[in-house]
Amino acid sequence: MKKIYLLALLLVATVSFSQTTEEKEAKKKQVEAEKAALPKPYQEMENAEEKVKQLVLKARAENKNIILQVGGNWCVWCLRLNNFIQNSQELKTIVDTNYLYYHLNWSPKNKNEKFFAKYGNPGEKQGYPIFMVLNKKGKLIHVQETGSLEEDKGYSAAKVKAFLETWKIKS
Repeated sequence: MKKIYLLALLLVATVSFSQTTEEKEAKKKQVEAEKAALPKPYQEMENAEEKVKQLVLKARAENKNIILQVGGNWCVWCLRLNNFIQNSQELKTIVDTNYLYYHLNWSPKNKNEKFFAKYGNPGEKQGYPIFMVLNKKGKLIHVQETGSLEEDKGYSAAKVKAFLETWKIKS
């Protein structure tokens, strides 16, 4: 009787593992299809250190803070966040009016080590995407992990708006 019980248990475990593997593969394919369909805002080989220097000059002239969305085109959550902000007229207006918004690439091909040597890379510890807010002088004034801005399989408009409203330059 013990042998039958063990055999049944092994059979159930094998079927469960097989379904889990199939489900994981289906989910992986779904994520890859989603990534392929979303816009790719990160310029993988761009020198972030030089780009941020240019943004600081522009931020001073326009009296704006800079938001760096750190991540890469390899990251589905990075692409979702970009798409979410770009497709929300309210959020896009807040960003365009108050910030210079830059998608700072971090990827195995280009880790932008000079930039991160100066500012640190909070994404290594907290994950990607992550926001880094610089003031108009280029000083890092806030790091915002984005997990707390999520809602279901996307982002919360209210939470993202509250974040954006908090870090804009007050008139």
